[in-house]
Amino acid sequence: MDQRISLITLGVADLARARRFYEEGLGWTPLSALDEVAFYQLPGIGFALFERGALEVDAGRPIDGAFSGLAIAINQRSKADVDRTIAQAVAAGGQVTKTAEDAPWGGYSGYFADPDGHAWEVAWNPGCVIHPDGSTTFGSD
Repeated sequence: MDQRISLITLGVADLARARRFYEEGLGWTPLSALDEVAFYQLPGIGFALFERGALEVDAGRPIDGAFSGLAIAINQRSKADVDRTIAQAVAAGGQVTKTAEDAPWGGYSGYFADPDGHAWEVAWNPGCVIHPDGSTTFGSD
């Protein structure tokens, strides 16, 4: 697996409140926003606010003592790369929490937990570009 992080997702209790904080309070501009999630392009990395209940479903696990509501993501260049990365994580001692599958947003993703239970999403997103240096740009580049 490449040593990089593509997207940091925070599970939030109230998406509207969280968006007000980041957009009005901090001056961030969303790249896109849906009913349950808002995406922001940061320099070299993506950031998302995801309605907590929807993130629980997406990650395949409840937000409790084992899942804090934070998901770290690594985007891959193909669906096959997603499958290879998850297999590599499992071989290294990780546990699949959601089998990779076609996603309603048009990509392909699955989740694994590292040995300490931290959630990692592995995704192929047709709307992002992974540059030669490993940095990821979401949306048009």
